[in-house]
Amino acid sequence: MTKDGYYTSGEFAKKANVTLRTIRYYDRQGILKPSKVADNGYRLYTDADFAKLQKILSLKYLGFSLEEIMTMTINDEDQDFIKESIGLQLYLVQKKMEHLKLVEQSLEEMEQKMDNEEEIDWTQMMNLLHVTNLEKGLVEQYKNASNLDIRIGLHQKYSQNPQPWFEWIYEQLNLKEKDEVLELGCGTGELWKNKNLPKNVHVTLSDQSQGMVKDARNYVGEGKGQISYQMIDCRQIPKEDHSFDKVIANHVLFYLDDRQQVFNEIKRVLKQNGTFICSTYGSSHMQEITQLIKDFDERITLSDHKLYDVFGLENGEEQLKKVFSQVKEIDYEDELLVDQPEPLISYILSCHGNQHEYLNHRYLEFKDFVRKKMAAKGVIKITKSAGIFICKP
Repeated sequence: MTKDGYYTSGEFAKKANVTLRTIRYYDRQGILKPSKVADNGYRLYTDADFAKLQKILSLKYLGFSLEEIMTMTINDEDQDFIKESIGLQLYLVQKKMEHLKLVEQSLEEMEQKMDNEEEIDWTQMMNLLHVTNLEKGLVEQYKNASNLDIRIGLHQKYSQNPQPWFEWIYEQLNLKEKDEVLELGCGTGELWKNKNLPKNVHVTLSDQSQGMVKDARNYVGEGKGQISYQMIDCRQIPKEDHSFDKVIANHVLFYLDDRQQVFNEIKRVLKQNGTFICSTYGSSHMQEITQLIKDFDERITLSDHKLYDVFGLENGEEQLKKVFSQVKEIDYEDELLVDQPEPLISYILSCHGNQHEYLNHRYLEFKDFVRKKMAAKGVIKITKSAGIFICKP
């Protein structure tokens, strides 16, 4: 180590018990850049870089590709990320252990069948192969949950409306004693965290992702027995007619291609005097972020399509009135005033577009670009346009 606390590439590799070739490769790929390049060209690393390397090696051991690792580590340098990093790795290891346990059980069952000279069930064998590939979906599950947390976090930290979005939504539900409630696409279950539900209210939290349902259960809990969880495809809701007083779909409908079928299913499971509450965005929502990213590189698109064009405040009522007799729009007044670049960049990286294709190798340049934009006015003001439709059968 040098006097000022840096390691050369060779010293860093030796201390980390990896090859110098590995360190150089991660450097070239942009996954682990040196903290400093000396005047003589030496590439220098610090103790903090060991935490980054540990995360990279852990994710590599778990089977993630270098592209996936880059996506999951790109902005680690911007925060005290070590605790978060360990939490992520622990979560992934636990998930992998669950999958391996399923593999073990399936193999034992198959071995026992062969010992007993029973006929081989090739369907079971194919299911086993599917189980061994389950971890391929683990990246997407983690991304979906963590990206949702990132987007929620930006709004929670910088929104100017003193009543947070989820508190506002909960208020609009106007829950009554004995209400039966269904949430479609519950995500992390944020709407129900630490809520004291009215007496005898029962809530079913659902999502089409089994992993997301499990994460919601871990995050929200059972709510004194008033909350249950179920994996549900909202196109075919496995509930009897007229089962629910309230059905909720919070920022879900614009992801669906067959909304009319979903609306009909929701109407079917609603009681005659029930209420369907769904939220969406307007066309001006977060428009400053879109402009910011276009100013940096016009090739970047943060979403494959504009969600508000699919189902938004401007066109949602027309779609809903084809099924529901009454539709009322209520808007949520708010804006963001963001004074730190890192949360804004994390939000951009969490989107569903092609941003990683253009930012992974230009991250520091983009960070400097955002910092300068923010320094010009002290904050970046971001328009929020969101609201709900309250529908009656």
